[in-house]
Amino acid sequence: MSDRLTRLAEAVAQAERRAPALAARLRAARIAPADLARPGVLDSLPVLQKTDLMAQQAVDPPFAGYLSCDMSDVAHVFASPGPIFEPVLRSQEAYGFDRMFRAGGLGPGDIALNTWSYHLVPAGLIFDAGARAAGATVIPSGPGQTDLQVQLMATLGVTAFLGSTAYFEKVAQAYADRHGATAGHWPLRRAFLGGEPGDWMAKRARLEAAHGITTHGAYGTADLGLVGFEETGQPGYACNPDRLVQICDPDSSAPLPAGTPGQIVVTTLARGWPMIRFGTGDLAQALDIGPDGLVTRLSGLSGRIGDGVKVREIFLYAAHAKALAAALGPDVAARIRVVREDGIDRIVIELTGTRCTDGRVQEAFHRITRLRVDHIRWAARLTGTDLLEDNRDF
Repeated sequence: MSDRLTRLAEAVAQAERRAPALAARLRAARIAPADLARPGVLDSLPVLQKTDLMAQQAVDPPFAGYLSCDMSDVAHVFASPGPIFEPVLRSQEAYGFDRMFRAGGLGPGDIALNTWSYHLVPAGLIFDAGARAAGATVIPSGPGQTDLQVQLMATLGVTAFLGSTAYFEKVAQAYADRHGATAGHWPLRRAFLGGEPGDWMAKRARLEAAHGITTHGAYGTADLGLVGFEETGQPGYACNPDRLVQICDPDSSAPLPAGTPGQIVVTTLARGWPMIRFGTGDLAQALDIGPDGLVTRLSGLSGRIGDGVKVREIFLYAAHAKALAAALGPDVAARIRVVREDGIDRIVIELTGTRCTDGRVQEAFHRITRLRVDHIRWAARLTGTDLLEDNRDF
């Protein structure tokens, strides 16, 4: 019997007594918590998609009946656009990301500049906690103020950069403009970066050569924490042993064999916020599968299912276009178009109906999604879907 499946059965037995939504999912599937210790039983539980959780939280706020601990045990509540609320327990603040940092060589003596946002979304705080758990000293800079970021790097001897690939490039260019070059001129040795569409690995190789650093990546989500992390010389991502990972058929939800693309479906073992058979919407392949049928090594991402589009590390959904239209007027229709040019995400809002000021559109969209609009266009009519993606990098 799998030790991890035994741990799952024990965790679910504790959680379902306090999480009515989880208990209802199990009853509907005719599964008792103890049954989950047997290989294959987990597969019969329908996948919970992120859009499902978002809808359930809208009906039963804030946590839709999935929180299985006291609020006094919760260290943070993140509010990602949707909105969707994600609690993190005090015992889980690193969310597994210390594994990524240790595997990438980060440790005592390193000074890490954390440029991820600390505002409402989880990236800033969980990267901060993970780097500190690995032994590094963290500068909680957040995004923006690029000139200050350059000054901090030079003055404090920053050895590691944490942030998006696009923002790393901006900071590197600003450093080179001020100091003449990066490689050989700055203290930076490694960068832990967020992924981008297109051939991200080739882009990382170019960044390493240009700036004299090593780059590191991982796969995780706000709901699940760290799912997989890179190991030197190994393909793809090693799966976090505290996450039960499956690659499943997007239609049937059945687990797929190694080498077959499917949706990444994850089950957590952490108490308090039990995400069981949670569909991430991301597509990948299993590179290795263990004897318990769970994925031990995961490929890089190959796409997504559903209508979610990742923009500047935040997901947009068609529902956001509908919410924007409703905020602007009863006869307004809206469409969000995401255009990627040379690795840069640009958001175009297309509208029809009674016109209002660009400032009002900007304010409403930022309030709903916390993202900035690049272009606003009014048209006589709109055709097609509410959310379009124009991947010019592909």
